[in-house]
Formats: sequence, C-alpha cells, structure tokens
Amino acid sequence: MSPLPALSAVLADPTPAADGALAQALALLFEPSPVLADVLAPQLARTLPGAVRTYSDLVDAALALLRTWDPALQAQFVGGHPRIGEVQHLSALSAREQAAAATPPAVLARLAHLNACYERRFPGLRYITFVNGRSREQVMREMEDVLGFLRSLSADEPPVESVAQVDVGGPVWRGEAQRAVEDVGKIAKARLKALGA
Repeated sequence: MSPLPALSAVLADPTPAADGALAQALALLFEPSPVLADVLAPQLARTLPGAVRTYSDLVDAALALLRTWDPALQAQFVGGHPRIGEVQHLSALSAREQAAAATPPAVLARLAHLNACYERRFPGLRYITFVNGRSREQVMREMEDVLGFLRSLSADEPPVESVAQVDVGGPVWRGEAQRAVEDVGKIAKARLKALGA
C-alpha cells in the first residue's frame, strides 16, 4: 500500500494544515520543509481541485508555482532535500534513492567536500540532482564537472576557501536555483512511479 494519502482525500480537504492530506503528500513527494508547509501548501491549496486529477498533476501544479517564486524562496525549498552523499537523517524515500551499493568511504568524504565547495560557490543553495539510479561516485563526477574541478578522491582539495563565489541573486545563481527546482520535480515524479501512484 502506498504511503501517499488517497488523492480523493487531498482533493476533498485541500486545507494546507500540517497534519492534512495535502501537506502529507507534498512532504512525501518533495521532502518536508518549513517553506513547503508555510508557502507551497497554502498556494497549492488555492488551485485545488480544479487543476488536479492525478498525483502527477499535483507535482506539475506545484512546479508551476515554484517556478514563479523568488529565487531565495526557491533556495529554501531546495534546502529541504538532503545533501548528496548524506547517510543520516534521511527520509525513507531519500535513503532508498541514495542507497545503491555500499559507497567507499573516500567517495563519501569527497562528496562531503564537494557539497561544502558547492555551497561556498553558490551561497544559500544546496546541490540537488536527479540521481536516477546512478551511484554516488557517478554523482560525485557530475559535481566535479559542475564546479570545474579535476577528478579526485581528495577530501580537502581544492580548499573550500579558494572556491570563488557567484553573486547571490545574480544570473548564474538564479539559474542554478531554477535547475535545482526542476531536478526536485524529476525526483518527485520518480517517487510517484516508485510508489505506484
């Protein structure tokens, strides 16, 4: 049985209360966060039930709203997802998505370093990507490419302090926030499939 509440329950009572069916569904699909509960759920509740007939429609409606948000608010939303390579304090779905085979400690250490470098380059953002069955090592290589780093297993090179920052709210920063929102949408759609919804 799917942990998603019945869509009929979401549509019958779309109030954004934290313990309501809408909030539960959104938290499961997108990861719980204050901005999800305080901003997205109330905005989305105003569009239901007319625009939503399936859970896929619900994800699409949420993404349509997220795309209109100020990039700083988008960054808060994206921050509800765990960092790539984290192994503790994960939701059940995040743990399953990041699991794959055992990850070598050197890869986990490199991912932690890359997360710190990314967050230095893009202050206020968290690196999010649609993993889609890829290993943590493959995602590590993707992060290195995004940051323009050489391939390495170093847990401290280059030094975090040496990473140049982009302007918060500037075009590069905004583009990265928007890319992350789109990947969160891909993750939510994949979760729907995994949940059989």
